[in-house]
Amino acid sequence: MLTNKSISKEKALSLNAISLAFVGDAVFTLFVRETLTLLTDKKAGKLNEQTAKIVCASAQAKEVENLLPYLTEEELSVYKRCRNAKKPTKSKSATVREYNSSTGFEGVIGYLYLTGEEERLCYLLSKAGIDYEN
Repeated sequence: MLTNKSISKEKALSLNAISLAFVGDAVFTLFVRETLTLLTDKKAGKLNEQTAKIVCASAQAKEVENLLPYLTEEELSVYKRCRNAKKPTKSKSATVREYNSSTGFEGVIGYLYLTGEEERLCYLLSKAGIDYEN
């Protein structure tokens, strides 16, 4: 946790759904960048290319399908709330369904990060089915 402070579940649940996804997007991107850096010896340009393929909305929509069976009721509720939230922007390269699903995915990541549930976050990310080979 970067700030060494977590917030209560109640506080996290009271946050705007898009704000949870905003944090989750950054956390997921950092997770992917760190993982790729430690798994490969590629240069930054290639790492960035590969990261972009993994963190895009269409890839996240596929990843969340792998995660749904592992989500608790609370996490599933966060996923649905973030997935269904009205978004201020639209994706240029994903369908509406993919974009909504990826927002839900990011919301769960943000929720777990902000509440300090790093062990649970790492567990779910390990179950996401991320393809680091491409």
